[in-house]
Amino acid sequence: MKIEDYALIGDCHSAALVGRDGSIDWLCWPRFDSAACFAALLGKREHGRWRIAPAAAGTCTRRSYRADTLILETEFETTDGAVTVVDFMPARDETCQLVRMVLGRRGHVKMDMEFILRFDYGASVPWVTRLPEGNGIRAIAGPDMAVLRSPLPLHGKDLTTVTQFEVGPGERIAFTLAHGASHGGIPQPSDPERALKATEEHWLKWCERCTVTGEWAPFVKRSLITLKALTYAPTGGLVAAPTTSLPEQLGGVRNWDYRYCWLRDATLTLLAMMNAGYRDEAVAWRDWLVRAIAGAPSQLQIMYGLAGERRLPEMTLPWLPGYEGSKPVRIGNAAASQLQLDVYGEVMDALHQARKHGLPHHLAAWDLQCALLKHLETCWQEPDEGLCEVRGPRRQFTHSKVMCWVAFDRAIKAVETQGRPGPVEHWRRVRDRIHDEVCKRGWKAKRGSFVQHYGSKELDASLLLIPITGFLPASDARVRATIEAIQRELTEDGLVLRYRTRESLDGLPPGEGVFLACSFWLADCLILLGRRDEARALFERLCRLANDVGLLSEEYDPRSGRHLGNFPQAFSHVALVNTAMNLSEEAKPVEQRAEEKAA
Repeated sequence: MKIEDYALIGDCHSAALVGRDGSIDWLCWPRFDSAACFAALLGKREHGRWRIAPAAAGTCTRRSYRADTLILETEFETTDGAVTVVDFMPARDETCQLVRMVLGRRGHVKMDMEFILRFDYGASVPWVTRLPEGNGIRAIAGPDMAVLRSPLPLHGKDLTTVTQFEVGPGERIAFTLAHGASHGGIPQPSDPERALKATEEHWLKWCERCTVTGEWAPFVKRSLITLKALTYAPTGGLVAAPTTSLPEQLGGVRNWDYRYCWLRDATLTLLAMMNAGYRDEAVAWRDWLVRAIAGAPSQLQIMYGLAGERRLPEMTLPWLPGYEGSKPVRIGNAAASQLQLDVYGEVMDALHQARKHGLPHHLAAWDLQCALLKHLETCWQEPDEGLCEVRGPRRQFTHSKVMCWVAFDRAIKAVETQGRPGPVEHWRRVRDRIHDEVCKRGWKAKRGSFVQHYGSKELDASLLLIPITGFLPASDARVRATIEAIQRELTEDGLVLRYRTRESLDGLPPGEGVFLACSFWLADCLILLGRRDEARALFERLCRLANDVGLLSEEYDPRSGRHLGNFPQAFSHVALVNTAMNLSEEAKPVEQRAEEKAA
């Protein structure tokens, strides 16, 4: 299926992707970055899936989330009748559980249930035994155990568990899947009906805290629910996506593991949560950030694991052919060891915004920030891999230098407006030096725009952040010219590319889709320029790119109309929330961050 044919369910500890055909093809548990029990999305049927669908030819006529929840309802029509498959993960207790419930709506429909469980990304065939009470099976491989309970007899066939049943009007048949450690006891059974009610109440109560109103509130709420689902509850870390290796180009090699937390998401994520009324989540994210980066400033990474893990070794899985032949399939991310100077600015800005918006004081945050600045002063002039994490030679990326300026600027503001102690005059001199260098070396007069890196003629979407971060106002002629150049030269069908991919820059074959978050940034810049009608049209178009249940991927291919990249993508949804607020009468992140009123 297409990437956009999937929907997300989760319990803030784990997540699964449910296809339009009734198949769960990707499941990460007990944590987002753990081994997947189903991996058909990246491989073949035998690598694992769990499908519940009509036995005869049936059509998915509609699917949707139940109100403001993460409970998915998929309706199937056949010549014999109609059924609804309800998928959800109950609010977490001691174990991760996944419930699939079949509801008879009309006629009598024969259904097939096919359960192919493979641990370790489709590599490990488990040993399967029947439960002592006879109502399901237990599957064990190494440290993992999965228990499938069913009110129907289950049968083994070719290393697959199957059953066939018929459902009539008003009938309800539920299957539950639970995960546990193989050395522990069998997870206790749960009542699917009670779990469904509790899960619905949980999400509805959470959504009641949302303060967003107006015409785009439905899009914003669905994005916020998605972001909450991608949050690892025990630590507050926000995973960039629940998947790995969904390609940025079909059949290509730009396939990365996104089941980690990127520091560059910090400020925009914090503003989205605080402005929408979710201060508890904002505090949890801020606290995760401080814990993750604690230690020697020279060891600051661009990303961490959900609990702040630092070792994220990258490897390939040769037994998986990849989504539509996109190889290699990777787990881990070697970019964690890259030097990306922009993250210093993101950390400083995020903690500045947290203080400015009145989040509870964190005892260690300011001392840690001062230490980061002391180290940044020694390395800001170095080349780095930049926002786009190129795997080619390091360069003097303009955006990286802009964010170094942001780091010192936010420290100065903390002294001036919040009474924090620090060598403010020295920081001002460093800040001004960085600003002068960027304006001299990052600006290309002959080209009439800022450029991707010093000495380059290329554009980069990260340059859209120059006015958004407050480095220069949108009214500055150089900024206006850069925005217009990006609009003219770095778009496909009006949507923004990160940069023009080429092997000489990042060591990989060229080609990828437009980057959705960058397209939202363009709308934000248009707002700052006073071109609200254009911004609104672009925003509404981006919202229409979401799939039928409101989810966005990382990238999009305008030519084929396909979603690309890992899915759903937190950064895309954070950008949607912030742009919606920038267009509304509510708090505007673009003004909060740039400290500049939109024209």
